[in-house]
Amino acid sequence: MSETSNTEILNYLSEQNVKSQVLPYYGLEDAYITQIKFKDTDKQRAVYRVDHLNKSYSLKKVYYNISDVRFIYSALEWFYRYNINVPRILPTIKKGRYVEYKNMLFILTPWIEGIKCSYDNIEHVMDSAINLGHMHHAGKDFRPIIGSSMRKQMYDLFTLVQKHFDNILHCSNQAFRIRDKFSKLFLQHFETNISLAKIALESASTINTDNLTISLCHLDYVNKNILFDVDNNIWVIDFDKCCIDYCAHDISYFLRRLLKRDNTKWDLEIAMNAINAYDKIHPLSFDDMKYIFVYLSFPQKYWKISKDYYNNIKRCNKNSFYTLLTKAVEKDDYQLNFANEFKKFVENKYSSKIL
Repeated sequence: MSETSNTEILNYLSEQNVKSQVLPYYGLEDAYITQIKFKDTDKQRAVYRVDHLNKSYSLKKVYYNISDVRFIYSALEWFYRYNINVPRILPTIKKGRYVEYKNMLFILTPWIEGIKCSYDNIEHVMDSAINLGHMHHAGKDFRPIIGSSMRKQMYDLFTLVQKHFDNILHCSNQAFRIRDKFSKLFLQHFETNISLAKIALESASTINTDNLTISLCHLDYVNKNILFDVDNNIWVIDFDKCCIDYCAHDISYFLRRLLKRDNTKWDLEIAMNAINAYDKIHPLSFDDMKYIFVYLSFPQKYWKISKDYYNNIKRCNKNSFYTLLTKAVEKDDYQLNFANEFKKFVENKYSSKIL
């Protein structure tokens, strides 16, 4: 996109333009509008808070097409029907569910007041796990409305892990050849991380995908998208990535974001309690647990940072990549210990089976 085009888009997305060109479709031309977020990436999006009389709204410029809007609208309405607290997409004056302006799409939802889920609050974590179980239970028979895209993922985890495992081996060859500061740090932590990758790959090879449970999934179920209101009711926002996928993918994403933090660094007890809380609402198959084990065992950051570094070594900021890798390997011993202990937990949970 040209510089002029970028400038034009930024102008179109100004608070003044959005107020005059988009809000009248909702009868909110007299509202007060504030831009909360703007991301000028391939998936360009912007979020505005709109205040009118005694009500507040979230206006979002989305990056997807109309059929995706219909899918997300369907997902929100489906969850609402099953008493999951979600912000519904509000109609325009003419009963549409989006506004098109300069080839951009906007949707409006109520503004949800609340505090985001705290990973240091064990009640928040357990309530979030339980709520995800309810969402997956409700979403297993989901069907979007006519005209929706059919968003499905269900990637083959073994194929993905195999590819990433090979990437790490290729990076090790690069590291031995280049021997710069980044490479030395990479090699210092190679044994721990290749052990994690091997553990993940071996278990991934045994997953029977026919036994993985499938549902409507959020796929960005992290603390910034999980809110608790003044009455401690849990709300889930930002369904931009939602699609039909393996439930284990959704819960694994939630758990990895929780466990990789300094305060909860690969805490086995938290992981076990969260899984057990979810499992009481939406039981997990043995293959679901294998999937979770693989997802949590694989050294994701070590793989991605190293791959990106060696793929861009001639033009990247080497000091920045070194800092990123330093942060990524700080807790790799904790992750390896977690993987070994988590394996015992899974085998005990399914006493007749070996992971």
